[in-house]
Amino acid sequence: MKVLTLRTCIVNTSVGIVSEEKSRVFSSFVVGLFHSTIKEEIFLSKNLSLWIEGTIMAALATALSFVPLQVGPSFSITVGQPVLVLYALRRGWGPGLVASFLWGILHLFVGNADILTPLQGFIEYFVAFTFTGFAGFWANATVTAAQNKQTKRAILYIAIASIVGTVARFFWHTIAGYYFWGQYAPADWSPWLYSIVMNGASAFATTVFTVIVLLLTYRANPNLYIPKNAKYGY
Repeated sequence: MKVLTLRTCIVNTSVGIVSEEKSRVFSSFVVGLFHSTIKEEIFLSKNLSLWIEGTIMAALATALSFVPLQVGPSFSITVGQPVLVLYALRRGWGPGLVASFLWGILHLFVGNADILTPLQGFIEYFVAFTFTGFAGFWANATVTAAQNKQTKRAILYIAIASIVGTVARFFWHTIAGYYFWGQYAPADWSPWLYSIVMNGASAFATTVFTVIVLLLTYRANPNLYIPKNAKYGY
């Protein structure tokens, strides 16, 4: 009788241990799943705000394109350029490329695009504008400098990013200018010379404008270059 009772106790104890272990595993699973879900929700929330910001910036840059700063058919200052460079510096080159791509597409939707052929339109509005986002290569350095209040470093990175983003974009405008707009060159100008001079002048003016606007913006509020809810866009 005592042996039976002892066995029974052992069995009951074993079952209790197994049940407790199962409960512990199940609890760990539930807690882990809940924690994972919460992290995913936060991640999606952060990225949603990132893409909403990019869409707003692209729309703002498109609206600014209606500001009349164009002289003749070939020279212009892109007023929306500082907006996309600022976004790329805040969020990084990946989101910067996406927002810049959207910026180019919006030109087509609002009817503010000069299209000669489908290929020319693709190069100048899908490819060229997208390359503005490469200004975001200096996002990490700019954000760090802004956080540490290293004004000279931040100014340097902003200037470099503005130059790279603008020149990268106008490189494609120059290519398209040679192949598609060269027919409008003066009689004594070659298509290459015409495209390089016209697009080079626009690139220079837009770069200077972008650098000035972004440096004034940084002086007024350096925190604009420090993103919230995300680290360098990711």
